[in-house]
Amino acid sequence: MKKEKRQQALRELCLGVDIFPEEVLTWIAVENLWNIWVPKKYGGLEFTLTEGLLKLQELARIDGSLGWTVTLCSGANYFIGNLEPETAAQIFKTSKPTILGGSGGVFGTAEKIGDDYKISGTWRYATGANYLTHFTLNAEIYENGKALLNEDGSPKIRSFILPKNDVKIVEDWHTMGLKASVTHSFEVKNVFVSKRFSFIYNEFHQPQDIFKIPFSVFADLTLWVNYVGMAQHFLEEARSFISKSILENLEKCIAVSQDEISAYSKTIEDEIVAGNKILNSYSKEIHSSASNSVKNLSKNIIEIYPFLGVKASRNGHPLNQVFCDYFTATQHHIFTK
Repeated sequence: MKKEKRQQALRELCLGVDIFPEEVLTWIAVENLWNIWVPKKYGGLEFTLTEGLLKLQELARIDGSLGWTVTLCSGANYFIGNLEPETAAQIFKTSKPTILGGSGGVFGTAEKIGDDYKISGTWRYATGANYLTHFTLNAEIYENGKALLNEDGSPKIRSFILPKNDVKIVEDWHTMGLKASVTHSFEVKNVFVSKRFSFIYNEFHQPQDIFKIPFSVFADLTLWVNYVGMAQHFLEEARSFISKSILENLEKCIAVSQDEISAYSKTIEDEIVAGNKILNSYSKEIHSSASNSVKNLSKNIIEIYPFLGVKASRNGHPLNQVFCDYFTATQHHIFTK
């Protein structure tokens, strides 16, 4: 009961806000939720895949912005696995919580100058921008004014971590939902970054099983549970206003999605324990299942919405907020490619 009361209090604190109040941010920090994937030796919770997915779904069920923000920022903190141990310790072993976040797009350049890089560009959609201590970004690598290429002719790209003081936030997140995720753009102008604060997505320096999961699979599953959690919240709110029969299809869709996620996470963990790699064909299967799940969840929510009345269209009503949060989240490209 105590947990349920706390969750309801959090839901109320997040209702109708454009940015999380200090009480919510303090709770996230106390619960160490920014660090659910971070190894314990760096102060993290070191959750297994299954544990982390369940926690993220729980947060999304409380509030869409809460789940989305913790998912994307803890997902950026996951990059600790890509950092050299000394760099990881420098960034994460601090007295205050380390919160990474940024953009997955390649919207800037990094000019190689010795062991440093001079970075410039503007990157979009950095979830949690106002809460971050560091920003992550991807940039094309240049040297002596020329773009460096991989063997296949594609641009050479590296990822970088910059402290927030080196970044200018561009407050352009004006959406109908996920408002408190403050997913703003950010700008970098001629900032020098040492090579040791850069990384490659598929190169890992930590031994935990979580870092043996292909990043595409990790991204698919962590976002998928957000859609399921928000759909659960929508279902809870709708039950107070319409008959159970109208909600049956959504309820079944949520149950199927949960079973699929649970089965996938268990199989992945078992394969890794057995020393096996996750095959590309299995990764594609997960992506296809997640995409179909989100389509079905969306279809069911849209079919229910007209039965909820004008109240569901009022700003500040929980039904309106979760509807707007869910369909703002569906604009993420991951399941529409």
